[in-house]
Amino acid sequence: MGDISQVSSLFFLAGAICGVVLSRVSDFWGRRRILLAVLAVTTVGTILCIAAPNLPVLLTGRVLQGASSSAFQIAYVVLNERLSKKVFAAALGVITAINGGVGGVDGLFGGWLSDAFGYRSIFAVILVVGIAAAGCVALVLPKDGPPVTAGRMDWWGAGALSIALYCVTYLVSHGFADGWDSASTLGYLAGTVVSAVAFGFIERRRTTPLIALSHLKSREVWPVIATTVVVLSGIFAVINFTVVVISQNPETGFGLSATESSLLFLTPAALIGLAAAPMAGWLADRKGWLGTLRVGLVLSIVGLCVIAAFPLQKWTVFAAVAFLGITYNGLVLTTLNGLGVLNSPKDAPAALPGLNSAAFGTGASIGIGLVAPYATRGTLGGYSTALWISVGITVLALATSLFITRRED
Repeated sequence: MGDISQVSSLFFLAGAICGVVLSRVSDFWGRRRILLAVLAVTTVGTILCIAAPNLPVLLTGRVLQGASSSAFQIAYVVLNERLSKKVFAAALGVITAINGGVGGVDGLFGGWLSDAFGYRSIFAVILVVGIAAAGCVALVLPKDGPPVTAGRMDWWGAGALSIALYCVTYLVSHGFADGWDSASTLGYLAGTVVSAVAFGFIERRRTTPLIALSHLKSREVWPVIATTVVVLSGIFAVINFTVVVISQNPETGFGLSATESSLLFLTPAALIGLAAAPMAGWLADRKGWLGTLRVGLVLSIVGLCVIAAFPLQKWTVFAAVAFLGITYNGLVLTTLNGLGVLNSPKDAPAALPGLNSAAFGTGASIGIGLVAPYATRGTLGGYSTALWISVGITVLALATSLFITRRED
């Protein structure tokens, strides 16, 4: 089971690293060129997954597929560079909703494919979609002009930050699994600290850093990253973990099957988010991105409080999760992605979107790790504790959002 879990965790880790590195590379080498390269690497990885004769080959394919995560961040930057502000806001919402899972139908479709034709059929569909996407980019996206950023890519900084992301990811997972004072956890903690210090040392000396430390310290950048981490830690864990655990527990929960749980609690919220995200972008453009984010967070906290107060009332939880489809999937995620693009430094327009994408994965991992010991007890007290922890984390996200300031254009 441990090896199999690596199929997903390595994909997300590769996605976090590629999101940071390849987004920034596109500042130097061009958005279209890097998008085509990303889709080519993803295609190779998908072919490996289809033909994999054993687990190591499958894992290699999944790592290569992880490069696809950077396509979303580059797409956000392309939209900002080529569309008007009004159209950008709505288009960003559409891409955000697609990134969230195409209305939640993807999981159900994947499950049906796997049951009917085997797991390789899922990768066959991904292959067709990836090739179609590459064709669209080649036909529709104009050829690259001069580099957005002068100078050369900061590969040393990218390497140090990649090691830091690797170490912090395994620091969190080993901390919750083995204990925070275990040798493996302390080793990853040391690796995180050393690589982070090395990253700062490198960035101070580069002419064109991955992201200048002066930018990283500004209230246009760090609070966006911090808010993303904390939001994902708080709300993602409720929708995608605690509610799922409650719904499938036959004794102290709702006793649903995995498919029934997904249909009742994941798909509706994602479908609502698919409709709400473009509206959220439209609203943010007219009323302000920060105000829309904070309203979304306040409303999300209300929804979370309802779930925490009535965790065993199925239809109350259903209604509250559906409400989060508007407030979290729509308002919060759309504005966080938008602020990642709009607040990115002018001399490194793809830097903050890349860092923000890594923050999504890190936050989700931390949130589940924090509540899992309580939610998996299978008792009302355990569910309540896990849910109120998530409420408290989301209140902290609202507090960190107050530190964000908009970049002056």
